[in-house]
Amino acid sequence: MKKRIIVALAGLAFTVGAAAAEKDDQAQIRKALAKVIPETPDAVQKTPVAGLYEVSYGTHLFYVSADGRFLLQGDMVDLQSRTNLTEGRRSGARLTALKNAEDSMIVYSPKGETKHTITVFTDIDCGYCRKLHNGMKEMNDLGIAVRYLAFPRAGVGSPSYDKAVSVWCSKDQRKSMDTAKANGKLTSAKCDNPVAEHMALGQALGVNGTPALVLEDGRMLPGYLPPDRLLQAIEGKI
Repeated sequence: MKKRIIVALAGLAFTVGAAAAEKDDQAQIRKALAKVIPETPDAVQKTPVAGLYEVSYGTHLFYVSADGRFLLQGDMVDLQSRTNLTEGRRSGARLTALKNAEDSMIVYSPKGETKHTITVFTDIDCGYCRKLHNGMKEMNDLGIAVRYLAFPRAGVGSPSYDKAVSVWCSKDQRKSMDTAKANGKLTSAKCDNPVAEHMALGQALGVNGTPALVLEDGRMLPGYLPPDRLLQAIEGKI
């Protein structure tokens, strides 16, 4: 009995010591980063690699040695399971970031069962964005719900930006989006709108072109896919 107690206490001491060492490492890393990066990281946590920590700023991830001296950029891949660990973490961060914008999205839902949901950063005047929108009925028929966020590539104050504002400020957002995507006459409207916030979110997520599609598992696909190919991508068949 006494031996078991000693072993248990030794194990507890090791666990407490490891936790303290990890806390010290995290503090050292934060201190080192503060000298070169003004923002505070969202998290500093251990990786499967001994002595290497993951540092996250939103969806931006990199790795730092325990002493805070060395920084590595790139994806960490588990060769045994053939899993991209970095992309998995990045996908989760995308989904978390999108949750804060859900109330300001323009949503096209299937009439029947919603089997999948994608979030699309769209530009009113983008040709491939319009091509994607033209397939809305087919996407909905396949059970795919489409949630729109604004990403006018020409920037704030551009005609595309003003069109996005008019769409989001209209009384019937989906009707105005349909009109805008068809290059129809759009009634100008202004209000307290989320377009600039959508753009900032897109930039934070690494959007650099439109359409940019974020799938329900957090993967991001750049560019246009026809509805049938999109479904295959969502289901991991391509």
